[in-house]
Amino acid sequence: MTDAMGDGGERVERWDGTGAEQRGEEAAGAGRHGAEKWEGRAEAQPRGDGSRSEEARGDQARGDGSQGEEARGDEAGEDEAGQRRRRIAAWRAAGRVLHRSSAEATPGEWLAALAAGGPSVYDLGESVDLYGNGVVEHLERRVAGLLGFPAAVFFPTGTMAQQVALRCWAGRTGNRVVALHPLAHPEVHERGALGAVSGLRTVHPTNAGRLPTADEVRAVEEPFGTLMLELPLRDAGFVLPAWEELEEVVEAARERDAVVHFDGARVWETTAHFGRDLPEIAGLADSVYVSFYKSLGGLSGAALVGPESFVEEARAWRHRYGGNVFQQHPAALAALLGLERELPRLPSYAAHARVVAAGLREGFEAAAVPWFRVHPEVPHTHEFQVWLPYAPEVLTEAAVRQAEETGTVLFRRWFEGSAGGPPGVAMTEVTVTAPGLEWSAADVGEAVSVFMESVHRVVREG
Repeated sequence: MTDAMGDGGERVERWDGTGAEQRGEEAAGAGRHGAEKWEGRAEAQPRGDGSRSEEARGDQARGDGSQGEEARGDEAGEDEAGQRRRRIAAWRAAGRVLHRSSAEATPGEWLAALAAGGPSVYDLGESVDLYGNGVVEHLERRVAGLLGFPAAVFFPTGTMAQQVALRCWAGRTGNRVVALHPLAHPEVHERGALGAVSGLRTVHPTNAGRLPTADEVRAVEEPFGTLMLELPLRDAGFVLPAWEELEEVVEAARERDAVVHFDGARVWETTAHFGRDLPEIAGLADSVYVSFYKSLGGLSGAALVGPESFVEEARAWRHRYGGNVFQQHPAALAALLGLERELPRLPSYAAHARVVAAGLREGFEAAAVPWFRVHPEVPHTHEFQVWLPYAPEVLTEAAVRQAEETGTVLFRRWFEGSAGGPPGVAMTEVTVTAPGLEWSAADVGEAVSVFMESVHRVVREG
């Protein structure tokens, strides 16, 4: 979480059109060398960046909704499906990428990887899980221990996990108001579920493109029962506060007699920035939600950690929300593999993201791009944003051509900027994982030069 943008909610308010992470990419084409990309990788799950898939984030509802437009709508849908297959094929066939998304793997590749890698994290001779026992319970204990909490409960989606967490805290505090950022996942990617499903109401301590400060939390004009902090704040650029600032914000919430819940879908990525281990970071909060496919490259699923009585209450609500699924061993195994193999690598990814960001800036300057932004200038995690003054369709086409013609994927999909921003500006997200460690800043700069040549060609073709 998000999904993830995650977990099945449409994203319509901002540039990417959806919060349905990684939906629909599994059925996409394999590309020239797709099988080779995943073959032999059974020592780990098909590795990915854990971010919401670029393809899924373009699935915004299309058309004006008028009657009599069925044929045109079907044609547009077929065209978009074809473009999606083309993008996936180009990404899979590329020999040089900054990351590989787990959503690019086929079902066969995933099943083979889980069967081969699973024994390293769990005894596959055990009975399958039924309604959350077995391997799911094993995963819950592992997550609780990693984050330093007494208990954890598995959820099929992060949206459900956070709905339940905030609902439980509202009942315990007697206050149904949640203070959170307007760019937080529940506000942008969950179709107003906090109010529609749980009867909760939100207030915003700040509208700035960062997490709130302690003074802003103290200045909220009405009482709130829970302060929710998304770490990192994805839609603002995967940004994080300084450690001391985070401590002060949490203390300010306590002064307001509020509990603190972390949207920690990507909290796995934050240790390098904060210079603290996971138990110390998570320990600031009363409860934490974590995702297993964001950052860790898993299949799906999330967990909620907290006090034992809180977790037991969350289990009851999980059942009421329809989340007590019959069998979930593929997702649980993929999560365990991600914890075992991707989690230790995240600090190196975050460190190298700074090299990549510097290479992008140098490349754009060398290409005399009239305006660009790499945000944050020094990434806080292994993910960050890039902004350019072109239409998203132009940049996406240029990126696909670069992949097809050179076998290099520098950027993937581009999206329109926010509604309140300047027109004619597009944004993409860059994620650096294991394949990106091979890139030097000079390599990135050379790729930028080729990309901008492709952009100019697309513009000329009109």
